[in-house]
Amino acid sequence: MKTIIRNATIVNEGRSFVGSVVIEDEMIQQVIEGGDDSSQSYDTEIDATGLYLFPGVIDDHVHFREPGMTYKADIASESRTAAAGGVTSYMEMPNTNPQTTTIELLNDKFKLAAEHSRVNYSFFIGATNDNIDTIQQIDCSRVPGVKVFMGSSTGNMLVDSESALRRLFATSPKLLMAHCEDTNIINDNIKKFKAKYKGQNDFPVRYHSRIRSVEACYASSSLAVQLANDTGARLHIAHISSAKELELFEAKPIEEKRITAEAVIAHLMFSNEDYDRLGTRIKCNPSIKTAEDRQALRQALNSGLIDVVGTDHAPHLLNEKEGGALKATSGMPMIQFSLVSMLEMFSDGVLPIERIPLLMSHNPARLFGIDRRGFIRPGYYADLTLVAPDSDWQVLKGRYYTKCGWTPMDERTFKWKVRRTIVNGKTAYCDGIVVDGIRGKELRYME
Repeated sequence: MKTIIRNATIVNEGRSFVGSVVIEDEMIQQVIEGGDDSSQSYDTEIDATGLYLFPGVIDDHVHFREPGMTYKADIASESRTAAAGGVTSYMEMPNTNPQTTTIELLNDKFKLAAEHSRVNYSFFIGATNDNIDTIQQIDCSRVPGVKVFMGSSTGNMLVDSESALRRLFATSPKLLMAHCEDTNIINDNIKKFKAKYKGQNDFPVRYHSRIRSVEACYASSSLAVQLANDTGARLHIAHISSAKELELFEAKPIEEKRITAEAVIAHLMFSNEDYDRLGTRIKCNPSIKTAEDRQALRQALNSGLIDVVGTDHAPHLLNEKEGGALKATSGMPMIQFSLVSMLEMFSDGVLPIERIPLLMSHNPARLFGIDRRGFIRPGYYADLTLVAPDSDWQVLKGRYYTKCGWTPMDERTFKWKVRRTIVNGKTAYCDGIVVDGIRGKELRYME
């Protein structure tokens, strides 16, 4: 099967140019700058005149809720949502039910995804105080990394033993991806609020960023960096949310780093000024912080302090979002809107368009060592996304695909629109339709 995508503006590896891409079966065969050889014949021809072609987005941070919480999301539903947003690969987190802390449970997830995932997939194993020996046995060609909750977690995935934490950092065979919030600081902040408000058991959500504060994030992130420096571990800190934390990172190419940082769309698009408008729909952990923090994170997209942009896609039912800073569940569904949100920031002058595939495709592939994905190159898998500018479409119910049935982006108007998502050479999404029967492949890692 031979396909050509003609006359697209190709955005890839620091350049934008008009050209064509030839796909044979699953792989990119040729990237042609300018006009192509019109004497060649193809099984499928896609006219991409006026459209932008990006390497498919690789989201390093999602929660698809399967197994155990499929009433609000599952691998089938959320991978459909990913395809609709131009995301061709994802790495899913271990805090499902049961939690993915054994090799057997990890293999169960791979089996589920092979049957149901519309895009490419992979899964982190979770660290506990007691499973460090198990982590030594993982197949490093299949697992992107080890997720460690430092100071804040649900269930038993909080690694709070100092000796276990140091041993984990010293011996992990793969990159450690850390969620960093200090529980003691958070609990102390809650006590102060309860004392001030005479024992109330909940508070307006606008106080969430004062409870799960900058200080709580920085204390835990700085500890993680210290441990990585002491042990030589490869460390990737998830969802940096404050300007203060950016002081912990270096502005240089990702190939030269051992300690890296991720930002997620929620912290780049919202600030605490949005709590009054959107309420608990934007409640997440770490919390949405100030407009100044958001501006610092946006600047870090250009400086190289931030290496990767993910989503922390975390569906919940709306009735689980009822309450305030303490009672409402944290997390929001964002994967369908990650690429278009970044393109909005380009349109607003926040970053050059060429930085978008760097942060969302190239760097995730480099950081995790993903085999032949993340770039528009001959010999690589044909994971591609076509996006239209000047579309002016509004997010409305029926135009998003997450099983939980809502998004904080509801009623927002975007200039950019995902038109087609190609996964392993096959169209998985086109103009509002998720194509039935398409299945992604397991990601593989070159180490």
